[in-house]
Amino acid sequence: MSKENDKQFVTEITPQGEDFSRWYIDVIKKADLMDYAPVRGCIVFKPDGFEIWEHIKDELDRRFRETGHRNAYFPMFIPESFFQKEKEHVEGFNPELPWVTEAGGEKLEERLAIRPTSETIIGHMYSKWIQSYRDLPVLINQWANVVRWEKRTLPFLRTSEFLWQEGHTAHETEEEAREETMKMLQIYREVVEEYLAIPVIVGQKTKSEKFAGAVDTYSIEAMMKDGRAVQAGTSHYMGTNFAKAFEIQYLSRNNVLELAYTTSWGVSTRLIGALIMVHGDDRGLVLPPKVAPTQVVMIPIGPPKTRDAVVGRADELFAELKQAGIRVKMDDRSDVRPGWKFNEYEMRGVPIRLEIGPRDMENGVCVLVSRITGEKKVVEQANLVEEIQTMLTQVQADMLQRARTFMSDNFYSVDTLDEMKELMENKRGFTLAGWCGSEACEDKVREVTGATSRNIPFQPAEEKHTCLACGEEAKHTVVFARAY
Repeated sequence: MSKENDKQFVTEITPQGEDFSRWYIDVIKKADLMDYAPVRGCIVFKPDGFEIWEHIKDELDRRFRETGHRNAYFPMFIPESFFQKEKEHVEGFNPELPWVTEAGGEKLEERLAIRPTSETIIGHMYSKWIQSYRDLPVLINQWANVVRWEKRTLPFLRTSEFLWQEGHTAHETEEEAREETMKMLQIYREVVEEYLAIPVIVGQKTKSEKFAGAVDTYSIEAMMKDGRAVQAGTSHYMGTNFAKAFEIQYLSRNNVLELAYTTSWGVSTRLIGALIMVHGDDRGLVLPPKVAPTQVVMIPIGPPKTRDAVVGRADELFAELKQAGIRVKMDDRSDVRPGWKFNEYEMRGVPIRLEIGPRDMENGVCVLVSRITGEKKVVEQANLVEEIQTMLTQVQADMLQRARTFMSDNFYSVDTLDEMKELMENKRGFTLAGWCGSEACEDKVREVTGATSRNIPFQPAEEKHTCLACGEEAKHTVVFARAY
């Protein structure tokens, strides 16, 4: 295979600057992360795509358990009457609900919703389980699939069925429930930044953007390379809204019947989509080492007469890396040119490529190549495990820093609607602006610029004092962006 054909492998990916959406679809299909299912808006997670989710899941699950949460599972079928108990909740989800109306050849007496989220059925169960203050707090998480019948879909980011976790807790006091809400938001921030190398803006949702039925919703917002936002995780303080609707009551320490305070919080497989859009480049995926299915790919190089010896030594090094807990893959195919392999694993986002040839074997060295910088480093085979572990740590840190620099470079401060409109039409990114607190002004921003409020950041870069839409005094400093 010629060098020209080696290059052709990458040119099959549409450049980001030409068509970002097309680039995204090209990358996820060519990297073999997913395939389209025969049902509209649904995808099949192929092994590499699912393994990314498993690494995210494992880290989140570890942190949930450390904070006292336990996993349980609730049915995916939810009676229609449950949704009628919390008016705002059912209004928020009604357009997206798929219903089961017939089973076993017979029409059901009551329609069953296929789970869009589980507040209602879990609220029903908590009302049975919680009788006394001694039963509190209840700290439960569920790993599950949910269905929301989306009109416009995009693999991983917005699909009719997706995978997620949803935590649901019940507490004696508002203070405890609010503390729980913020604790879980902080866990999301840490995992997304430390494991996915995605910087986020942490803050509170405006009233119009909060979760249906919540008192307060908090979110982490991430910036994609096209400047659009992805809501990467949410944590909701429910107050006593669902406790009233589902009669989640307990006998207090003062022997009085009280309503429990509840929370819910969740992240989903849209994190995979965000991961791709934050770090990917025109050569394909760029995966952070902590969640990459393959952290190191080993490629033996050399003519046929030395091949057996090189592969033999590569096998020994492979065993050492595996023993050290490094996720390593060997590609010793003899019928594929090294240049093709290099392009393939770059496109798949493998953080480190290890090359070893006959001369390297003689000199007791091998070559490490970083996916994000292309830097080549000759290292002693005797120190290979340590060298790779150091490089993986450095790649992880560099990816977060690069993403932070990109966010900083594409984050703008505006004072007027005209300024925001011009930015949204001519540049990519987030804008920071003042907002008076009225939904009319929030709606006007959306109508004029196509941007929505992402959140009211806890730590804005600056405080804004004038509403960009009406010119009145600002009550909040808000991040606005176009979003997925």
